[in-house]
Amino acid sequence: MRAALSASRWAAIVIKEFIQLRRDRLTFGMIVGIPVIQLLLFGFAINSDPKHLPTAVLAEDHSPYSRSIVAALQNSGYFALAVAARSSREVDALLARGEVQFAVTIPQDFSRRLVRNERPVLLVEADATDPAATSNALAALGTLVDAVVARDAAGVLQPRPPLPPRVDVRVQRRYNPEGITQYNVVPGLLGVILTMTMVLMTGLALTRERERGTYENLLATPVRPIEVMTGKVVPYILIGLLQVALVLAGARYVFGVPFLGSLVLLFFVVLLFIAANLTLGITFSSLARNQLQAMQMTFFYFLPSILLSGFMFPFRGMPGWAQWIGNLLPLTHFLVLVRGILLKGNGVTELWPAIWPIAAFTVAAITVGVTFYRRTLD
Repeated sequence: MRAALSASRWAAIVIKEFIQLRRDRLTFGMIVGIPVIQLLLFGFAINSDPKHLPTAVLAEDHSPYSRSIVAALQNSGYFALAVAARSSREVDALLARGEVQFAVTIPQDFSRRLVRNERPVLLVEADATDPAATSNALAALGTLVDAVVARDAAGVLQPRPPLPPRVDVRVQRRYNPEGITQYNVVPGLLGVILTMTMVLMTGLALTRERERGTYENLLATPVRPIEVMTGKVVPYILIGLLQVALVLAGARYVFGVPFLGSLVLLFFVVLLFIAANLTLGITFSSLARNQLQAMQMTFFYFLPSILLSGFMFPFRGMPGWAQWIGNLLPLTHFLVLVRGILLKGNGVTELWPAIWPIAAFTVAAITVGVTFYRRTLD
């Protein structure tokens, strides 16, 4: 017969579990760290109403009316004058590289037509690859411009009520005119899926070998360590390329996402991004003692990646410190690359500012991974 439930034995098991948790510092750190990170990110970093968005101004008219409009845009909080463009070609380049979110063009005859009550045109071009980042600013634009012009022209123009809009504000949503959310989300899923699967699968594969004792057997053979590492990584590169092909097929034939750029260039940046994630997975496997720790490290990395990269929330709506952290993550730059190739048709020149950070991250991850890998062998 089994003995009755013993409170002392039950308490001993509870104490034993607490002792194991205390010894497993990584698990204990995750217990405390993940709630803290979520609290900080959702409380301070996430903002669905982005403001102070970088704006380029091409002012061909230098009248007081033009200066008032530019000042009002800045005072609204939505627009931040970042560049004084000198030509429409420069405006196109700034929008293509993603350096500005908006471009405002004030034509040469703006003030003259305004004084004559001829409704001059004010052109506002928006990078609409992320519709959520521009919707609120564009909604406030028409009322803002009309209020400024009505105030400044009160002594010159005297139309009778009801007052029609004095300025024809024409908005061009570049790269996504209809504001279709799938055009932004589906290409971003490519980076999210690769981040999750590549890091996790690589980390688990190597720690699983170590737990089973077969990793040391491999190293005891004439095969060199670098051959073991690269040989285990290549299958996951092929898996990643298969995932890319599936996502791209769904994006094109299910969601109708436009493919304006080069597929060769796209697969090049995909391979670079896969390399960055695989090297990070190797680093995690060198640090982790078992598969559970590898999974915890992956989740600890994946959470800020998906929240701070601009996939779920507008990147420019985050505070400066959150954008700084986001710029350290490969996913942030990969989203710029894949959306730039598919939606804008960008080439290497426009994409280079987002390519080199991923390459630098890969080199740093390899350095750290090799360092801890050698310590593991010792």
